[in-house]
Amino acid sequence: MRPTQTPSRRRFLATAAGFLAVPTIIPARAFGANERIVTGHIGVGGQGTINLKAFLAQSDASPAILCDVDAKRLGVAARILEGKKVKLDAVGDFRRVLDRKDVDAVVISTPDHWHAIPTVEACKAGKDVYCEKPLSLTIAEGRAMVLAARKHDRVVQTGSQQRSAPEFRRACELVRNGKLGTIKTVLVGINDVNFVGPGVPDASPPPELDYNTWLGPAPDRPYNVKRVHYNFRFFWDYSGGQMTNWGAHHIDIAQWGLGTDTTGPISSEGTATFSPELGYEVTTTCRFTHTYASGITLVVGQGQKDIPPGTTFVGSEGTLFTNRSRLKTTPPDLAKLQLTEDDLRLPESLDHYGNFLDCVKSRKPPICDVEIGHRSVTISHLGNIVARLGRKIHWDPATETIQGDVEAAGMLSREYRKPWTL
Repeated sequence: MRPTQTPSRRRFLATAAGFLAVPTIIPARAFGANERIVTGHIGVGGQGTINLKAFLAQSDASPAILCDVDAKRLGVAARILEGKKVKLDAVGDFRRVLDRKDVDAVVISTPDHWHAIPTVEACKAGKDVYCEKPLSLTIAEGRAMVLAARKHDRVVQTGSQQRSAPEFRRACELVRNGKLGTIKTVLVGINDVNFVGPGVPDASPPPELDYNTWLGPAPDRPYNVKRVHYNFRFFWDYSGGQMTNWGAHHIDIAQWGLGTDTTGPISSEGTATFSPELGYEVTTTCRFTHTYASGITLVVGQGQKDIPPGTTFVGSEGTLFTNRSRLKTTPPDLAKLQLTEDDLRLPESLDHYGNFLDCVKSRKPPICDVEIGHRSVTISHLGNIVARLGRKIHWDPATETIQGDVEAAGMLSREYRKPWTL
């Protein structure tokens, strides 16, 4: 559905044009790079800038169009491409990216509440998608993204880059091949809140920001500088706190190690604390236990001294802890075990962006396919539902429904602000 363009929208587009005095250069495809994949980038601040630079560094990618609702961020990103052999376009409406017939794939690096709609619409438009983690704002959104990818035969990579790091693959191969014995528990530690409080009064949005479009499907609230850009992740309207931010990473490794990429737990329970006086809404500390049908428990903790940030597998023959560039076992010799020809080997990727581009060409599933990203962040969402309701919930991973709790089931999706629909 297409919102009406307002005067503020026109002012934003005019402002954006002022920031984008970028020369037009012959497209890369004209230089014989026929194998290059033309990418469009939706959201180019923060992680979006990192992703833009990463795709620019790929020999078989050609960034061609940038989109952001913040004209200053759009201008900064455009200048990154100055002097490159690309024909650059820059817009404030993501649908203009999808209108480009030459764009093969889109890279979505927006706040979480703006992941689902562009992903689904990109799939409809015949574009492949690299979407940042956490994949979705709600479980219903995630399933809709999976269905769109499957219906339109699209490659959709979740930006859970730990799947492309050797220490995590090594850890999961050791676990999957029984080197720790029988797994009883997996511990996942997530980071503390890094919101810089306290809150500040609402104000008028700055002229460079199209705030109405930034809100998009989220509830209509006054602009507050502490709720936008990086801080969006600490408010329920737009994200799920560190539970989805870091939980999407470390829970994903737990799922990989357990071999449960297409399923999940059957119940979730636990406790959480909140600190509204500090100006944010999400959990300050938490401890949740997610129980699988096998009896294995996944314990997710924030601010818990016995659960270090990362993923810890606890087996009958030892333990294994892994985080970025770290792999430690007890006893230490477990880390040195060599896999045999008969052992299971997991898919290998050493470059998350390169893996996506390879799969765009081959049409094979990427290392962190949309279904995988959806199932991993589903557990984060279940934890946040428990946190907000303060009670145990029973989850059916086959039907993706909460059993016997109407209020909890109502939190699997959210109403969109008109005129946006999914």
